[in-house]
Amino acid sequence: MADRKVRVRFAPSPTGALHIGGVRTALYNYLFARQHGGELVFRIEDTDSHRFVPGAEEYILESFKWLGIQFDEGVSFGGEHGPYRQSERRDIYKQYVQQLLDNDKAYIAFDTPEELEAKRAEIQNFQYDAYTRMQMRNSLTLSKEEVDKLIADGKQYTVRFKIEPGQEIHVNDMIRGDVKVMSDILDDKVLYKSADELPTYHLANIVDDHLMEISHVIRGEEWLPSAPLHVLLYKAFGWEDTMPRFAHLPLLLKPEGKGKLSKRDGEVSSGYRESGYFPEAVVNFLALLGWNPGTEQEIFSLDELVKAFDISRCSKAGAKFDFKKGIWFNHEYILMKSDDEIANLFAPIVANNGVEETLDRVKQVVHMMKDRVNFVYELWPLCSFFFIAPTEYDAKTAKKRWKEYSAQQMTELADVLEGIEDFSIEGQEPVVMKWVEDKGYKLGDVMNAFRLTLVGEGKGP
Repeated sequence: MADRKVRVRFAPSPTGALHIGGVRTALYNYLFARQHGGELVFRIEDTDSHRFVPGAEEYILESFKWLGIQFDEGVSFGGEHGPYRQSERRDIYKQYVQQLLDNDKAYIAFDTPEELEAKRAEIQNFQYDAYTRMQMRNSLTLSKEEVDKLIADGKQYTVRFKIEPGQEIHVNDMIRGDVKVMSDILDDKVLYKSADELPTYHLANIVDDHLMEISHVIRGEEWLPSAPLHVLLYKAFGWEDTMPRFAHLPLLLKPEGKGKLSKRDGEVSSGYRESGYFPEAVVNFLALLGWNPGTEQEIFSLDELVKAFDISRCSKAGAKFDFKKGIWFNHEYILMKSDDEIANLFAPIVANNGVEETLDRVKQVVHMMKDRVNFVYELWPLCSFFFIAPTEYDAKTAKKRWKEYSAQQMTELADVLEGIEDFSIEGQEPVVMKWVEDKGYKLGDVMNAFRLTLVGEGKGP
């Protein structure tokens, strides 16, 4: 195991928008692979045909491209371990289902949903396991002839894993240490359904990880209850020597109250990309959700994260998803980016508001104002007065700042400004200050009225 090449995988289901928790899982897999000179495999888990959403796979790939998380192998990347969509691996799974049946590690069950429901009503906290399986309709209680006839008659069936009670199962977790579970609490999980000729997640996952030579399985904490079952499956196939190391990441929790982050709150599309976040800010923000570098550093490039990442420093406890912190990261990245870069992003927004302006002027505005915004799109409402003269004036500011003598002062100031040849800040300031002093005006009155005249409200640089 020590000499084994590091190979990790990210295996989403194409069931809709990519959740931010999934992105963090992919990011941690990417960092782990890069740090150990390993490979990251992209696999699609599409065995649940009822939940399939057309276009979801392309969207997931596009999101990772935007984030800069690169895969080495898998769907759309190629490789020697394909196919990488589970729906294209039916025949492979069938071989392994048969192997378990032949070795008495699994059995065929014919119980209908109605029969299972009746048994749940009869037995409190019913679990299909070593203590109840002999009361059910399966290949352990029926003769071979009966089983063969039911299959020949086209009766739908499932294949269940035969879990023996009284075993102590150890999950060697890189974050949580040695996790011990007794096999008695596990049910005989369904591994295969004849209805769609597809395996369930549990079997497909184990077979794929083994055949694709996955060395480490880094996934969300929600999969921790499945880990003992997966350990038993590896043993049932005789694959103990190639069993991957597990790491179960902490849950992402709601910003307020209790419970995990909802799918709606965590969509990469509606919440992040289209809302104007920089991909670098999203990556930086996510990296620190449940992982601590052990230093005070908060701003990391992707390369710096690869060097600093240590999976053993991941928290066991859930990580609060702080939206405000995500916004703070985006603001920091705005400050770090050059005026040219922000101006190129802001220029189309200026144009969309019907203004033809040179990039150089847009850049000047960005230089003065970018430290006041968290997102590029916020620049327009803040800076529109640089490009369009106000058509109305903020009533509250006008009432406070516009005096009965302000119109006269502004007319005089316009004449003063028109007479200035050097219109730089250094050229304007002494001339205007001398005029204010010579006239005996109050500087505050003049400047507040001047701002209102130019901007239309009480804000501006």
